[in-house]
Amino acid sequence: MTDQDVTESFIDIGNDSISVADATVPANRMFRNAWVLNGTVITEDVDAARNIFKAKVREARKPLLEAEDVVYMKALEADDSAAKTASATKKQNLRDATAASAIASATTIADLKAAWNTSLLGDSPYA
Repeated sequence: MTDQDVTESFIDIGNDSISVADATVPANRMFRNAWVLNGTVITEDVDAARNIFKAKVREARKPLLEAEDVVYMKALEADDSAAKTASATKKQNLRDATAASAIASATTIADLKAAWNTSLLGDSPYA
């Protein structure tokens, strides 16, 4: 057997690389781009994970905002001020979703996953 016959999987994290066989890897890969290597243990940087989480919120809210634009236009056409106000409020809540205090105050990945607002954004991709 030569060196060319041996294939080993490596995980690259930033400028570091570690053999999969030697690493302690997080249970899920939802926040893989937030991984940090500390010796042979891979952990998740909560600040980096927060940015990934916010991007996922933006992805989830985009079609919701688009749908709400239709609701608002129908209310505008019908001159329904209550419906316009309700729609405008929902759209503002969607825009504010990334600024939720639960996201900002999350200190662990579990806290971050729990910060998903299912009543506003629907089912959590982290459930």
